[in-house]
Amino acid sequence: RDSGPWNPVMRADPLPPHFLKISTLVAMSLIFGAEAESPFATEVVDFQPGRGGVPGYDIPGAALGPPTRMTGGDFLPEAITPFQPAWLPQEIVSLGVGGSITLGFDHEILDDPDNPFGIDLLVFGNAFCTDPVYPGAVCGGFYAEGGLVEVSLDGIDWRLVPDVAADGAFPTVGWLDAGPYDTMPGSKPTDFTRPVDPALESNLQGLDFEAVMIGYDGAGGGTGIDLAVVGLPAIRFVRITNDGLGFTPEVDAIADVSPARPNHQDPDLDGDGHVGGGDLGLMLVAWGTTGPLGDLNDDGLVSGPDLGLLLVAWGR
Repeated sequence: RDSGPWNPVMRADPLPPHFLKISTLVAMSLIFGAEAESPFATEVVDFQPGRGGVPGYDIPGAALGPPTRMTGGDFLPEAITPFQPAWLPQEIVSLGVGGSITLGFDHEILDDPDNPFGIDLLVFGNAFCTDPVYPGAVCGGFYAEGGLVEVSLDGIDWRLVPDVAADGAFPTVGWLDAGPYDTMPGSKPTDFTRPVDPALESNLQGLDFEAVMIGYDGAGGGTGIDLAVVGLPAIRFVRITNDGLGFTPEVDAIADVSPARPNHQDPDLDGDGHVGGGDLGLMLVAWGTTGPLGDLNDDGLVSGPDLGLLLVAWGR
């Protein structure tokens, strides 16, 4: 007989004590951030608005957390694609001429040889592709506004990243299954910790939307940075500055790239094609063991870092 919604109090077989203990510990880590590191910036260290910044776009906290997937709000909703960038004040911060913003992570970003294409850090602006055959969605070129990028481990020794524009290639893509001018979100989010192959930049012009998405290969875009070029084994702070050429770069987010180790475990632990509650449940059962199920970072222990990787992939 159907007794209505599931209620743990009504279970004849109560959850085992170790499961309840693990659930409590993981819930606390989710609430207080005790173990799960964020792949995105968590702190505004400094903000110096420049001259000519877009009025209202001076909220530095807009650069914290993940990049934008939907913009326009209820007034003009748009899925973020190479042809529809983020544009609301709470989504991006405008630097203005001579302006700068300094952001910090809650952990060190490593120069990791296992990262795809050797890229360790991603910077997201609101660059976009022009469309000469609108609404045909063919990338005719970039509209981007530059911006210098510096990185530091201690906030004292700063290194300029050469030949990189903060608000540049690649335009942000929020969804794997949203069209170029869609007004509704897709159901499959892109991975904002996965870089685009740098070789695509010189070949992007002239590609239609489908070809662009194939080139992105599930990534969410962003300007890729290899820390090896600045000679630092790790960083924790990123400073983005307008170089004073009359443009006013916008910053949406920065991200730590996830390694792509050969035996890196798929966070879809239950194999249902979706990262969600079922996968979290399996990880909780394996919590504190050596795995292998649930040991997403292959360090020999199912623990906080694995939970962090699961949360990054949540909803995919």
